[in-house]
Amino acid sequence: MPRREDLRNVAIVAHVDHGKTTLVDAMLWQSGAFTQHQADQGDVNERVMDSMDLEREKGITILAKNTAVRHGDLTINIIDTPGHADFGGEVERGLSMVDGVVLLVDASEGPLPQTRFVLRKALQSRLPVILVINKVDRPDARIAEVVDETYELFLDLDADEDQIDFPIVYCHAKAGKASLERPKDGESPDSPDLEPLFQVIRDTIPAPSFTEGAPLQAHVTNLDASPYLGRLALCRVHEGTIRKGQSVTWCRTDGSQQRVRITELLMTEALERVPAEEAGPGDIIAIAGIEDITIGETLADPEDPRPLPVITVDEPSISMTIGINTSPLAGKSGTKLTARLVKNRLDAELVGNVSIRVVPTDRPDTWEVQGRGELQLAILVELMRREGFELTVGKPQVVTRVVDGKVHEPVERLTVDIPEEYLGVVTQLMALRKGRMEQMVNHGTGWVRMEYVVPARGLIGFRTEFLTETRGTGLLHHVFEAYEPWHGELRTRPTGSLVADRSGPVTSFACHNLQERGTLFVSPTTEVYEGMIVGENSRADDMDVNICKEKKLTNMRSSTGDELVRLIPPRAMGMEQALEFCREDECVEVTPATVRLRKVVLSAQERERTRARRSR
Repeated sequence: MPRREDLRNVAIVAHVDHGKTTLVDAMLWQSGAFTQHQADQGDVNERVMDSMDLEREKGITILAKNTAVRHGDLTINIIDTPGHADFGGEVERGLSMVDGVVLLVDASEGPLPQTRFVLRKALQSRLPVILVINKVDRPDARIAEVVDETYELFLDLDADEDQIDFPIVYCHAKAGKASLERPKDGESPDSPDLEPLFQVIRDTIPAPSFTEGAPLQAHVTNLDASPYLGRLALCRVHEGTIRKGQSVTWCRTDGSQQRVRITELLMTEALERVPAEEAGPGDIIAIAGIEDITIGETLADPEDPRPLPVITVDEPSISMTIGINTSPLAGKSGTKLTARLVKNRLDAELVGNVSIRVVPTDRPDTWEVQGRGELQLAILVELMRREGFELTVGKPQVVTRVVDGKVHEPVERLTVDIPEEYLGVVTQLMALRKGRMEQMVNHGTGWVRMEYVVPARGLIGFRTEFLTETRGTGLLHHVFEAYEPWHGELRTRPTGSLVADRSGPVTSFACHNLQERGTLFVSPTTEVYEGMIVGENSRADDMDVNICKEKKLTNMRSSTGDELVRLIPPRAMGMEQALEFCREDECVEVTPATVRLRKVVLSAQERERTRARRSR
């Protein structure tokens, strides 16, 4: 078959924080995508591909994005994919656009759970792999061992002989250096630039192939929006040629077909989309003019329409409820408060995010949102909060399925890196969550790596407890593994909640008396309401407290009257921490200004009646 020798399409995949976006930065710089003037003016940020505010704040990639670099007569289209398995739908869409992958592995950490996840997807798609060992300059680099571990991972994932025969590039992405010769551990490659990597991509990644005279087929793999052009469909052209102003057949996911006109055709150059007259096989383009087009649909030849298969992604494994804010303080800071606005926003998210589902509940103002993980759902809530929504968010739950009449639940593959002295406490934590140890490696450096298979519901809220028990030194990563029969009851959070029993402002006097009962989440003058959670009880049961209690004034002198009240600073609860802390009868109130924890049933009397009914 004929090929486009002037073009390569490649995805960069890796575990989170192994250097994907930094490597793309270096490739853009060395291909001349930025002028010296832009650099001198400070117009170019680090990690330019992470364009969302949340991506910059969290230091992670959330959405897959594409860029194009020029290397001599060759154009390389690069898809920068997320490393978190929660955003696996983005990885799968990115792989549908390319002909090969660059697999990045940290020279110290080696392959981790998300490395296994993205590599499994690449091998299933029969894509050739280039292995890049990044951060070889780290003082704790162990390059030879990491290469061996990667070979073991390929064998573990049943790769065939052709797939295991991959080239290896040694890289220091931050300095923009790459070499085919293995450097000493902790030393930077001797090459001055990334030329060896560019050459390996040219030689290893196959050029896009096509059939002479075949009718047009362009697959929609992502969506974007322009303030001037409206909705943009990002497509990979598989066969034929597409031109600006051309009439094409739009093959929808429901099987229907409609004739539409391409009003604008854009192609990517570095970080800019520039107008183009036509695009051929292998090109990654953005088209405007089709208002309701969605991911997975096909643009085909009007005379001979042949739809391509719809993109499929893994099923969701975690769910939580999202509804309108029903607390007494609703409407104080948000502008979007109604059920109709919340439903419209969730429907809009479904259009561009193929890995989530929205399911109605028995309440008209609440919906169940299913996704890949807690982080993905927390990111959605954070985006809605920044747009002015006020929401009530329920505790994350696992999505179960029935197989052969038995309930099955998702299990995760968990990898923890901890100092040796915390081995016992982490083993105990995992035993409580019914984790099954698969592997343990002691690198001889004072650190231990343990690999577990553990029920996904056991990991909800686990990160905070893990970091507390390991004094913040432990590293924790997990990825969906499979469905297994229900593991039985797990021990939930061992502590209870301190719940406000009335509305009003928090007082220093009440905080001083309550802080020995547990950890407080609120500070003096904070406005609270009945049913709001104001702290964590040191005991297992909940306690209703009067946190608005004022000191009684008297005209009698007191020996302690002028003593300074010393308060322990309250624990600040962010979005993810609040979701992790929740129990089944608790939820999170999310507004643009604050994140509050509360009981689902606010009335203390009503909660007591419910408890009494259950105990009978």
